[in-house]
Amino acid sequence: MVISFETALAMVTAFSIVTSVATQFVKMVLDTMKVRYASNIVVLVVASIIGAGGVLLYYENYQIPLNALTSVYLAIMCIINCMGAMLGYDKVKQMLEQLRSVRGK
Repeated sequence: MVISFETALAMVTAFSIVTSVATQFVKMVLDTMKVRYASNIVVLVVASIIGAGGVLLYYENYQIPLNALTSVYLAIMCIINCMGAMLGYDKVKQMLEQLRSVRGK
């Protein structure tokens, strides 16, 4: 196994903290620039970047090769971080509605 359960749990915890801080920073920058944005889409992008980047740093630090199995772990960690950042069904539902409205424009 490439990532133990304990390590994955620690990574998810750390990623959730970093995602929260980074998301607030990005929102603050966008508000300063007076840019209209959908909050959930910002969270989705930030969480994906932090989840993938964190796992890739872990792989690099422990010299784990990037192959099919480790790529699946990377994708799963991104999904877990995104869903954790969304915090609940209502936020996921709101995100899907915002994605539909963005696609429709």
